[in-house]
Amino acid sequence: MKKIEIFGIEGIPDIKPGDDLVEIILEAIRKNGLEIENDDILVISQKIVSKSENRIVNLNSVKPSEEAIKIAKIADKDPRLVELILRESKRIVKLAKGHIIVETKHGIICANAGIDKSNVGNVENIENVVLLPEDPDSSAKRIRFEIEKRTGKKVGVLISDTYGRMLREGQINYAIGASGIRIFRDYRNKKDRYGYILQVKNIAEAEEIACAAELVMGQADEGIPVALIRGLKCEESPLDAKVLNMPEDKWLFK
Repeated sequence: MKKIEIFGIEGIPDIKPGDDLVEIILEAIRKNGLEIENDDILVISQKIVSKSENRIVNLNSVKPSEEAIKIAKIADKDPRLVELILRESKRIVKLAKGHIIVETKHGIICANAGIDKSNVGNVENIENVVLLPEDPDSSAKRIRFEIEKRTGKKVGVLISDTYGRMLREGQINYAIGASGIRIFRDYRNKKDRYGYILQVKNIAEAEEIACAAELVMGQADEGIPVALIRGLKCEESPLDAKVLNMPEDKWLFK
């Protein structure tokens, strides 16, 4: 019987720049009555990774450019936020009132370059926002290697963030950084149960893992930014989460 277990790791405190994120996560896992085992996969919210890497910006410190002011009027957004969006993006893909869809420096197509005000911990007269990690795949690799060093166990690490989807309502968790896990489960050229040769079925397994983890992590005041997934296999892969970003020449909708 196949079985996968998903544990929401409770008790992780508010993360601050420079915190030892790995030690905090491992201590929380122990306090939840668990120990790291071989092939465990840790799904970690982008927000706490970014906080630990000091990717926090006070909007009061941002001076918007003329371009940002112009775009802000069209999108009806704070010009300071728009300035940060431009700094974090390669290009604007779609601009309309209430919406700035961009391609980030990481190659992710998303709203507002992934910049977020939620779960930041703002206080009076401070308007902080959190940017994406500069290189989520490198962050995942660093965290994974450090966990393996401290525990002696082989693990996988996935960094997740929440975005909308093409022509679908609602949002889901995306895999934006990965290390030690299989990105795709490729069924192409394999037979189905009736002998048909599958042509295009290439499952984004890393994305499925991120979505499954969100079921225990939540989005509001749950305070569970880490999930431990048990029952899958970790493996070294030449691919990282960047390959999940479809190149524009393959887009069917433009």
